[in-house]
Amino acid sequence: MSRSRQPPLVTGISPNEGIPWTKVTIRGENLGTGPTDLIGLAICGHNCLLTAEWMSASKIVCRVGQAKNDKGDIIVTTKSGGKGTSTVSFKLLKPEKIGILDQSAVWVDEMNYYDMRTDRNKGIPPLSLRPANPLGIEIEKSKFPQKELEMLFPGMSADFTSENFSAAWYLIENHSTTSFEQLKMAVTNLKRQANKKSEGSLACVKGGLSTFFEAQDALAAIHQKLEADGTEKVEGSMTQKLENVLNRASNTADTLFQEVLGRKDKADSTRNALNVLQRFKFLFNLPLNIERNIQKGDYDVVINDYEKAKSLFGKTEVQVFKKYYAEVETRIEALRELLLDKLLETPSTLHDQKRYIRYLSDLHAPGDPAWQCIGAQHRWILQLMHSCKEGYIQDLKGTAGLHSPMVDLDSDVRPSVLAHLSQTASLKRGSSFQSGRDDTWRYKSPHRVAFVEKLTKLVLSQLPNFWKLWISYVNGSLFSETAEKSGQIERSKNVRQRQNDFKKMIQEVMQSLVKLIRGALLPLSIPEGGVRQYGGWEVKSELSGQWLAHVIQTIRLTYESLTALEIPNDMLQTIQDLILDLRVRCVMVTLQHTAEEIKKLAEKEDWIVDNEGLTSLPYQFEQCIVHSLQSLKGVLDCKPGETSVFQQPKTQEEVCQLSINIMQTFIYCLEQLSTKPDADVDTTHLSVDVSSPDLFGSIHEDFSLTSEQQLLIVLSNCCYLQCHTFLNIAEHFEKHNFQGIEKITQVSMASLKELDQRLFENYIELKADPIVGSLEPGIYAGYFDWKDCLPPTGVRNYLKEALVNIIAVHAEVFTISKELVPRVLSRVVEAVSEELSRLMQCVSSFSKNGALQARLEICALRDTVAVHLTPESRSSFKQALEALPQLSSGADKKLLEELLNKFKSSMHLQLTCFQAASSALMKT
Repeated sequence: MSRSRQPPLVTGISPNEGIPWTKVTIRGENLGTGPTDLIGLAICGHNCLLTAEWMSASKIVCRVGQAKNDKGDIIVTTKSGGKGTSTVSFKLLKPEKIGILDQSAVWVDEMNYYDMRTDRNKGIPPLSLRPANPLGIEIEKSKFPQKELEMLFPGMSADFTSENFSAAWYLIENHSTTSFEQLKMAVTNLKRQANKKSEGSLACVKGGLSTFFEAQDALAAIHQKLEADGTEKVEGSMTQKLENVLNRASNTADTLFQEVLGRKDKADSTRNALNVLQRFKFLFNLPLNIERNIQKGDYDVVINDYEKAKSLFGKTEVQVFKKYYAEVETRIEALRELLLDKLLETPSTLHDQKRYIRYLSDLHAPGDPAWQCIGAQHRWILQLMHSCKEGYIQDLKGTAGLHSPMVDLDSDVRPSVLAHLSQTASLKRGSSFQSGRDDTWRYKSPHRVAFVEKLTKLVLSQLPNFWKLWISYVNGSLFSETAEKSGQIERSKNVRQRQNDFKKMIQEVMQSLVKLIRGALLPLSIPEGGVRQYGGWEVKSELSGQWLAHVIQTIRLTYESLTALEIPNDMLQTIQDLILDLRVRCVMVTLQHTAEEIKKLAEKEDWIVDNEGLTSLPYQFEQCIVHSLQSLKGVLDCKPGETSVFQQPKTQEEVCQLSINIMQTFIYCLEQLSTKPDADVDTTHLSVDVSSPDLFGSIHEDFSLTSEQQLLIVLSNCCYLQCHTFLNIAEHFEKHNFQGIEKITQVSMASLKELDQRLFENYIELKADPIVGSLEPGIYAGYFDWKDCLPPTGVRNYLKEALVNIIAVHAEVFTISKELVPRVLSRVVEAVSEELSRLMQCVSSFSKNGALQARLEICALRDTVAVHLTPESRSSFKQALEALPQLSSGADKKLLEELLNKFKSSMHLQLTCFQAASSALMKT
């Protein structure tokens, strides 16, 4: 549609910038024909039509509103011209907050401000009237303790409105990390503010000049009005006359309507009373509502109603309100007592404890309910631990105090040790503690082992919640946001004071756990004063090494779970000491048990000899020790935070002595077997080399081993022990980090060599003495005389008999062990040669035939056993030949050679054993 006038055009605005609600004058063309023609006015996008005052077609006065844009056009809209345009713009400035000490050209309401959005008056806290940031730079709060600041600046304050204001304190608290450049900027800001204040009243007048003009115009208008009404008459001022008229009218009205007004006042008072009852029915019904909600358990509703009542009527002076509020306080006090009783009840879940503590905190309960709960939980844990011990002791004695602990292991509704620990990373490595044994294993566990499992399970089910309760107490998460803000400073002081107390609680729980386990497993480590409290286990037998290893694994898993709770290591050190003592004890008991097992090996000797002349005894001995050490592998391995079992010199010495005792026990078993009476064994198991002659003839199944054969078997075992078994055992000891291995080996070898030498001497005595004893009677049989004898025709029978006896010894030794043959025959030959030399040296004189006969027999014996000659036997044969006259003729020498060859030819079959031994030695 066509317009009758041109669109409005804004060509100027004064001032062209300002804060919201600044009064501006707009000038231009076609700004409307009148106030009703003006239908729109926008400055920086904000509608200012409500404050607009149309002056003329070229002038409009208004106030700038809260615009979104910092800078924008001035758009005027009229009915006659439509929406206009603007050639100028207005810049909206951010308002500066006026402090309580700043000068202002306009009145500033210090306590209230008007909110157009909600049309309500809101109170401004006094702290908001203070300059928030006097330095004009970013505030960076420090974490410097308030208590230490108070000690550094006694009697001073960081509040810059205080008379005792300390600039250093303020800077430390608000600008401890501010850079030096920013502090220089702060100095510049302070100087600018000081210069601004020094301008004084003149600057204030310049900033609010328009306000002064308006006030002046208003006062002048009032003055003109009063003069026009003739206020300077004799009757007095106009206002005084008006007051007199009003007073007379009031008196007349009171006389006419006194009765009516009285009834009206009574009705008004009744109506006001009913209004009060209706308006404050919340307070009057609150005591009954509190009781009902407490019975229903709606504590949150009770607390909210109480907080509301306290904020509305806590400081009232009205007697009725005081009376009903006192009833509310009485019921709230009863609720505090009820919640405190529920909080201190045991057992209780962590969720319920936190809930009750939060309720008591919101109700501003006296004291520290959270700390009381921590103390009650601590006493409850200790009581459970001691009750567990007493129950197991009563069950051990057969009284009806507790069900069988081995049947009752899984009756507790709390999670078991294994179920609890399976969730921790420490159990992911896998351990023998989670073995796949059947359920019957549980019923076989001793009472003390079951007690340790139940005790550790109990601690692991209670201590995590106890620790989490303390952590929540420290970080303030137990309390609501309101209570946390109000009591933060006081609670931080309590935490610092009670940190040592809680540390003592944890240490007491750990010490009780350790002492109860020591009382069950290591009673000698408990002081005399604590035996009654922590001991009382009337058990004579000690746990085996396997059960001790099982207990150690249980305690290790307990330690890992407690470490996962981030409990400091110094609080858990007693558990590490307990683990070390149990590991040491387990090693000792296992080694003692091994010694007992080795004592029984003598009964298991079956005298079955293999191709090497050995029985199964050395292998059984080595396997017994190997199995013992393997059972200790988990005990000897050091977990994180543990020390070596062999760290203490005393432990090293005891373990070394026990190891030596094990070796000497087996040596004693060998000695017992060597002196054992003849045993009836099935000798068909005896392994004999097929190339050797069967000198025993046909071996019957019921053939009995002689004491000499048993002696040989033990000697063969001794040799193998020296060369192999003892060295292998030393390697196993070293593999498991045993200390003093060299001493163990030396002492054991010395004892074994001593036994070997003693048994060897006994066997030589048994075999060589009869042969040696038969020489002299055989030489002089038939009244033989060296001075008067016939020419020699061959070797006499006594020597052949001696050789056959030596061959019998060879056969006996060879049947048992080929390796013993050289050692035994060498000593037998030494004894025979020594006796023969003695006999030759005892002859006073030889005839020619006698000398030839003696030389023949000495050479025949020497050549036959040549492979077993030693320096001692060679010396004896040499001395024997030197005692004989020398052969003077070649015929005698030829005769001697012929007779020797004849002897060797005739005895060829019997002497084959020596030739086989010779070839065997040449091969080696």
